[in-house]
Amino acid sequence: MKRSVKSFVASHRLAFVLFGLVLSLVGFGVVTTQSNASNDSAQDNHVITGRSYKNDVSIPLRDMDIDQYIGKPMDREASENPKVPHVHKDVPDEAVQDQDASYRALTAPDVPSPLLSFDGIVFPGVGCNCAPPDTVGEVGQTQYVQMVNEGLQVFNKSTGASVFGPVGISTIWNGFGGVCQNNGAGDPVVLYDQLANRWVISQFAGVSVPTDECVAVSTTNDASGSYFRYAFHLGSNFFDYPHLSVWPDGYYMSMNVFNSSGTLFLGPQPFAFDRAKMLAGQPATFVSTGITGGSAEDAYLPADLDGLTLPPAGAPATFVSMPFSGTFKVRHFHADFATPGNTSFTLFASPAAAGFTELCPTTRACVPQAGSTSNLDGIGDRLMFRLATRFIGGHESTVGNFTVNSGGVAGVRWFELRNVTSGPVSVFQQSTYQPDSTWRFMGSAAMDGSGDIALGFSASSSSISPQIRYAARLASDPINPMAQGETTLHAGTGSQTGTSNRWGDYSALTVDPVDDCTFWYTQEYYQTTSQFNWRTRIGSFKLAACGGGPSPTPTATATVTPTAIATATATFTPTNTPTNTPTATATATATFTPTNTPTNTPTATATATATPTNTPTNTPTATATATPTNTPTATPTPGAELLVNGGFEGSDSPWVSSGNGYFYSTGSLAHSGSGFITLGVNNRANGQAYQTVTIPATASGAFSFWLNVTSSEGTRKQNDLLFVEVLNTAGTVLSTVATYSNLDRGTAGDYSQYSFNLSPFIGQTVRIQFRATTDTSQTTSFRVDDVSLQ
Repeated sequence: MKRSVKSFVASHRLAFVLFGLVLSLVGFGVVTTQSNASNDSAQDNHVITGRSYKNDVSIPLRDMDIDQYIGKPMDREASENPKVPHVHKDVPDEAVQDQDASYRALTAPDVPSPLLSFDGIVFPGVGCNCAPPDTVGEVGQTQYVQMVNEGLQVFNKSTGASVFGPVGISTIWNGFGGVCQNNGAGDPVVLYDQLANRWVISQFAGVSVPTDECVAVSTTNDASGSYFRYAFHLGSNFFDYPHLSVWPDGYYMSMNVFNSSGTLFLGPQPFAFDRAKMLAGQPATFVSTGITGGSAEDAYLPADLDGLTLPPAGAPATFVSMPFSGTFKVRHFHADFATPGNTSFTLFASPAAAGFTELCPTTRACVPQAGSTSNLDGIGDRLMFRLATRFIGGHESTVGNFTVNSGGVAGVRWFELRNVTSGPVSVFQQSTYQPDSTWRFMGSAAMDGSGDIALGFSASSSSISPQIRYAARLASDPINPMAQGETTLHAGTGSQTGTSNRWGDYSALTVDPVDDCTFWYTQEYYQTTSQFNWRTRIGSFKLAACGGGPSPTPTATATVTPTAIATATATFTPTNTPTNTPTATATATATFTPTNTPTNTPTATATATATPTNTPTNTPTATATATPTNTPTATPTPGAELLVNGGFEGSDSPWVSSGNGYFYSTGSLAHSGSGFITLGVNNRANGQAYQTVTIPATASGAFSFWLNVTSSEGTRKQNDLLFVEVLNTAGTVLSTVATYSNLDRGTAGDYSQYSFNLSPFIGQTVRIQFRATTDTSQTTSFRVDDVSLQ
């Protein structure tokens, strides 16, 4: 956030005084009702509702009188952005990226160079002359929009050329009146609502402290066109650090709330704005469950939807907290605009976060720079913008980041949570990107349409001026490392002096909605060593592994979404008769959504249902009476086995194997018979085995195998991994059905059976693959036997 003297003590115009008198008579439209649903904070058993005290439609932005900054006095930040108090027990970093992976990624990076790199808005930021810039940006159909304190500019995303601006953000509210036009205070956010192809632009406003949120929704996909404009009064407190997100039923927002003087943190507060009304330009309302938990509660962010695959109809929005408590608190916000009393904000899950040490908890003078004694604020007390979520490959992935102290320098702790909407919620991967002694901070993370993850950040040290860099990993990489390495988007040639140590307060990494592959990143830098003289940069890049095709048309029924509801799942236990006739035995089990790795085919949306059971069965070997062929005339009967030699008896033929982490084995450790395969075993090993199979229309898609894991690895971290995958015949991963690790260890020879539904691949010729990767120390063996597909 920025706070400049001019923005908070500007004289009131007569028109605004009259406008305020009217508002004092009619009120701002904020009321409180009792909620029928419980809130996870005992003190917040009510729902706050409010309405837009003014809304209208503007003329096109390109036709408005421009808010010029030429000749305005050079303001400075009036006070610091209040820090968020919290309680945290520091521990050594439990998730720092493997140093071997870091060395390979730095010495031989595979991350691509920028496609475009160009300057954005520069200091003084158009209408503010203040710092920090709070750099943020978003990409749309044909344009890129950047915002800073207190400016806005629209660029052609194909060339980087400016098509409008820079202008003051308040230009959008010219003719609107009130604090939105006259007292805009910064903390800008710009989003592209790709479900509706509209821009959402916001900043907070207030006479002495920010009490209002000003939101503008474009009427078309042209950011320089007209807008539906809204002013919402939130209350009399100091509402700081607003961050918005897009969800099908609303625009959601988190706030860090302080008392009116900004000296006492009261707690975080969630808000939901009626998206449907705002897209139509109608008077809109908001709902909130009030401050969550109180001053001891960790700040949170709302999940911002990427891609066009929708969550289940009526699904609540998700908020995730900074894990100072040792867990990622996942809360669900069910907003009911028709009956506000039904609104609820409840704790849904609390998966454990790996331990870490907080970055510079007692000072803002933290991150060193070359040629300057004014260290920078790394902001380690909150999640960084955005919390990006998407539905992909039969699961939901939510990625975010925050900055930690790792090895005595700043590192970016990034994470991927799975299934935060429908559950069960899990931490699929988390890692601190800190590959060397350079300080990396102020990150932003996102996932493309193929499941690849990128991370943008600032990098600085006593020997370099702040730089803008990014790192990446592919969906097919071993979990946790940014295995593609990093590169520099733009190297600053100057460092910041003075300026109250402020840097940020955030940056933005977003994904192009057209190809769902190209990442766009914006961040600040300095060209010359000086104070209050920041510049910004905008760049794009694309990982070669991404499919490059557009996402499907939005539909609430396009994919099978995960569910946490217990269901009756049939486990097929073949009898040992010559005809190999299976007997269905129904067992009540909870549906388990496997940790699928996103794929390179956006249309592949299989959701696998796993039913593990440790009940030994007399599983037959390769004695099935029906063996499918690849000829068009093959028509196996329902229940016929499609895989050949799934029991690995006599040899592993016709399975195709490779790598130093694959072994064909025989002996007493087989599940049945004497043959089985083992993957992993060695350090720094990769091994895989696959069989190509055509799944006919008459098949059920029932897929199962028996697995036994033994390991000498530790019990707190996934070091060695086994991926169960479906590939096309070219070797592209269509779906990662399940992932297992050293944490799934058991006793040698003690197998568990896992069953999945591969019916989405009926009619296709695919590869069924088992693939293992191991790290540099200790060993894990993954034994696989009695693989079946019917």
